[in-house]
Amino acid sequence: MTYEIESSLDAYVDSHISPEPEHLRRLTRESHLRLINGRMVSGHLQGRLLKMLTQLCAPKLAVELGTFTGYSGICIAEGLPEDGRLITIEVDDELEDFIRRQLDSSEHGRKVELRIGPALELCREFADGSVDLMFIDADKRQYPEYLEEAIRMLRPGGLIIADNTLWSGHVCDPAYEKDPQTRGVRKFNDMAASLPGFETVMLPFRDGITLLRKCTMHNS
Repeated sequence: MTYEIESSLDAYVDSHISPEPEHLRRLTRESHLRLINGRMVSGHLQGRLLKMLTQLCAPKLAVELGTFTGYSGICIAEGLPEDGRLITIEVDDELEDFIRRQLDSSEHGRKVELRIGPALELCREFADGSVDLMFIDADKRQYPEYLEEAIRMLRPGGLIIADNTLWSGHVCDPAYEKDPQTRGVRKFNDMAASLPGFETVMLPFRDGITLLRKCTMHNS
């Protein structure tokens, strides 16, 4: 598929889904203006998907690993019930002021608690089965460890959403066999595909999104 066709399809899709809220449009622009890796923002399509998946789950407690500039977290917060909350974890303390400004400027920011620190370390503060929804989008080298923590933290019937599980196609490219980030994503994918007590779907969407639902019964 040529770049021109891909761009046309992207524009077509964006014009046929729910519109992007203006505050998220501004967040995307500011992320690109102020940060060298602004392309890491989830974006319109993924953001609307995150909101809808959250609404379908109706979680009381959601956890996000990897806040970046807050786009995905605000989308998750949009989908939360009024009594729901999101705890979002970001390791880069230099992003804290930027993130807090974005949360403060969003009507949904009141549902979000930002924690700064290593995701694995902070995950261990959560009790077993205490989380309804998890979104994983942090250090790809640690994806397998994040999954192990998510399995423990998630309640029966809960949902894990993992981003970048196709990793620009590197997961099936032998040239990236020794790349630590690619190896982390590959191991995550292998674990997710054969995880007992879970239903798993991988979507070839953007850079790959994997959904894992924790079954209410082990043999579901």
